[in-house]
Amino acid sequence: MRDWIKSGSPWIWMTAGAVALSVLAVAFVLWMTAARGLTHFWPKAVLEANYRDGEQTVRVIGELREREEVAVRRLLEAGIKLDTREPFVERVLIKLGNRDLTGQDFRWFASPLLSDIRYPHDLLTVERHEWGNFYGHLKAVKENGQVVAEGAEAWPQLQQRVQRAQALFKAIYRLEKQDIGDVNYRLEQLRLRERKAQLQGRLDDALRAELQRQRDALQAEFDGLQQRLQTLRDELARDALVAEVADGSVVDVPLAKVADVYQPNAMGLTDKAAHYARKFWEFLSDDPREANTEGGIFPAIFGTVAMVLVMSVIVTPFGIMAAVYMREYAKQGPLIRIIRISVNNLAGVPSIVYGVFGLGFFVYVLGGNIDRLFYPEALPAPTFGTPGLLWASLTLAILTLPVVIVATEEGLARVPRSVREGSLALGATKAETLIRTVLPMASPAMMTGLILAVARAAGEVAPLMLVGVVKLAPSLPIDGYAPFIHLERKFMHLGFHIYDVGFQSPNVEAARPLVYATALLLVLLIMVLNLAAIKLRNHLREKYRGLESV
Repeated sequence: MRDWIKSGSPWIWMTAGAVALSVLAVAFVLWMTAARGLTHFWPKAVLEANYRDGEQTVRVIGELREREEVAVRRLLEAGIKLDTREPFVERVLIKLGNRDLTGQDFRWFASPLLSDIRYPHDLLTVERHEWGNFYGHLKAVKENGQVVAEGAEAWPQLQQRVQRAQALFKAIYRLEKQDIGDVNYRLEQLRLRERKAQLQGRLDDALRAELQRQRDALQAEFDGLQQRLQTLRDELARDALVAEVADGSVVDVPLAKVADVYQPNAMGLTDKAAHYARKFWEFLSDDPREANTEGGIFPAIFGTVAMVLVMSVIVTPFGIMAAVYMREYAKQGPLIRIIRISVNNLAGVPSIVYGVFGLGFFVYVLGGNIDRLFYPEALPAPTFGTPGLLWASLTLAILTLPVVIVATEEGLARVPRSVREGSLALGATKAETLIRTVLPMASPAMMTGLILAVARAAGEVAPLMLVGVVKLAPSLPIDGYAPFIHLERKFMHLGFHIYDVGFQSPNVEAARPLVYATALLLVLLIMVLNLAAIKLRNHLREKYRGLESV
């Protein structure tokens, strides 16, 4: 045994075991996140049951979400009457929906009090733009308040009219977002142009008349779009579905409020798979709705990728130049050692401190001065003097700068001295040696630093809350208006979206699956960015491997 310990084998096995446990822990976290997040998009069966609530029996309609064992004493203390000698019973969490009618979306029910559980095929799941899901038995379809189909004919009619309502809703969205938004943008540009001419003393009667003529033309176009918008809204308000809810009352649901409708209990496996694929694509490509607890997260994906790319463009050259100066040009002495210690210490500063610095320096000082120098016509409304994508990227660039500097310095230190001396002996200058020989050989280490910087920056949330991220961004940082890339705009971020949905949502139970799905997507996004950088690093490593053996 003593010889075996001295051989070092125990340490090898301990190291291998630690690596295996780490891999298993990561795999378990990913599996749990995927299992809880990806199942959210699968259409869930809607049950109907009777529940004995005290002396009366009520009907329950909803989706079964969770099961758990609970102490009978706990239920008795809550006022629930149970006739059992068992110390524990099962209770289930049912999503009741119809929050606008009952005031609650989820409720726990003791399983022994549930009876006559069934899954009728005519039960509807209605996803609404507001108030969450609606559940009920389809009774009829109305057009302008008159019943046009009921009984067996109601469901085919409803499907056709829902498709029509969805097309009208998308047309209204495009009209509001694009056409009316374009007119509003041009009106704002006219206002800024007039204000700028006024500040510069160039606002004469001729220019004022020309601006008024253009403003009148845009106002006429705006009025025409408003009339068209009202016509589309009137058409959208035409149809409604009639459904019977759990308490027996009959409710009209306007199709203008319906995002989707389906009968999960009547769907086969193929229909459910198609529904799952469609919902997952909506999650990736649509805008959020219902306080971010429904809909998609495309603006958050776009904002995260845009911020990481801008941050990478900023941090890479500055980090490399700082490392090159300290390793190749600066005289090695106490001052450089102090700078290296300071750089290493910066990596341990809490990220919220960088956020405070970014808000105070980038937003208020730099942004405020930029507004006064280049955008005086927009004041007092800030342009760059407010949190935005540029300031968030700069803040994270400073946060990740020590990582890039340290990794680049390590790569430069590993370049053999003989390579430098051989290049100089052949007549190359020091700058040529650095650019054509040393930096290419150190490029894999630079990519390693960039990989670590991207991994940390993509998951940061605390500093972004101060320097640019918002709950819901009105527009993307890239659009069709010059200069096309608007770094001054606020943006959405996957990390902040997780925080907002998970901890700031008014309906936590409904938002929980989206938290897991968004977290999994953030992990996958970081993995994709890192794998792309790793592939480039490996390519550079193979390209310059021959020089390392010189």
